[in-house]
Amino acid sequence: MSEERFGEFVVVRRHGHVAELVLDRPKAMNAVSSEMARSIAGACAALGADRDVRVVVVTSTHERAFCVGADLKERNSFTDADLLRQRPVARGAYTGVLELPVPTIAAVHGFALGGGFELALSCDLIVADRTAVVGLPEVSVGVIPGGGGTQLLPRRVGAARAAELVFTARRLPAAEARELGLVDELVEEGRDREAALDLAARIAANSPVGLRAAKRALRLGHGLDLRAGLEVEDAAWRSVAFSGDRAEGVAAFNEKRKPQWPGE
Repeated sequence: MSEERFGEFVVVRRHGHVAELVLDRPKAMNAVSSEMARSIAGACAALGADRDVRVVVVTSTHERAFCVGADLKERNSFTDADLLRQRPVARGAYTGVLELPVPTIAAVHGFALGGGFELALSCDLIVADRTAVVGLPEVSVGVIPGGGGTQLLPRRVGAARAAELVFTARRLPAAEARELGLVDELVEEGRDREAALDLAARIAANSPVGLRAAKRALRLGHGLDLRAGLEVEDAAWRSVAFSGDRAEGVAAFNEKRKPQWPGE
């Protein structure tokens, strides 16, 4: 396993074709400061450009939190001009995760609130353990979810459910979060990282060309009418139909062996 640090608060660990993006600001329960936001964005840019990466898992080093959201202590010292200047920096962290071209999984335990839950929502899948507490409490401090929450949550749970959760600012325990679809898999306490990495390894065994194209089709097609969505799917299919991965996948199937993906 190799390890690379991005600034003071973000670490990327490599597990073969799986990259683990580790939130590592334990003294602040991974509150996202300007510096940490830049590091998340930088790590995502590097991972997105690395053709050897097939899956990214977002994890936390803090025992009781995935991420508690924006660094409100830092924000408290901001002038209005400071806050305006910081906005694209903060957005860069969330869009960095959201726009990763490979499948992404969040491994959540403890608090995932506000921007912390938005980082998880920016992933394709969320694995949580039974200590998880999630929510978007922004209206309780005079703002709104600004890291994608108002757009990503209704895509998961529907417009009315998302409205209730955003407007009440309430926190949900893990069992209710799973029941309502805010998280995808619920595991025993302390197993979120292990379960997410296991799931990532299963995904990473598949064609890297196929995975990227499938994610592109899923993301670009969402919200389109069926006819337009099928055109998006067709374009993604055409991008893989004549690839080395497709040729290897068909050959391996017929020869009853594991494929050795060329990744192109």
